[in-house]
Amino acid sequence: MELFFTMLVPLILTGVALYGALHRVDVYSALCQGAGSGLETLIRILPVLVGLMTAVAMLRASGALELLSAVLSPLLEKLGLPGELLPLMLVRPVRGSAALGVGSELIQTYGPDSTLGRTAAVMLGSTETTFYTIAVYFGAAKISRTRYAVPAALCADLVGFLAAAWAVRVLF
Repeated sequence: MELFFTMLVPLILTGVALYGALHRVDVYSALCQGAGSGLETLIRILPVLVGLMTAVAMLRASGALELLSAVLSPLLEKLGLPGELLPLMLVRPVRGSAALGVGSELIQTYGPDSTLGRTAAVMLGSTETTFYTIAVYFGAAKISRTRYAVPAALCADLVGFLAAAWAVRVLF
């Protein structure tokens, strides 16, 4: 079984190449054209991604996330969310690697078996980097007006955060 999983990707690539050859498709030309389209997409979305990453780095370095956490902590406690999780909740929709850094700090500070550490881990695994995903997919599709996508996605993130806190409380 291990051999099958080791060979899965090469088998898929071979299968696609054989399928293309049987249907008289120039597989190499199609590959090159697809790679070129991928690079064009990257060039279109790169400025947005750099802007998002810069903004997150500035917020973390300035201490604004910690200040906001202190201000909103009482409201979060009423919702059943520890105030210490606010930096994670603010960073997660924007940048996954920054959220992993915040989550790692929380787990190192409070411990992996603490309620806070478990809640952070569940939040990381059950929510999406909303703005990154929207930037990539809407940028690739050349959609400039997101309309209701951003508010709906942020509501889904909030529900994911609340559900993570609830699940950890109930299950642990």
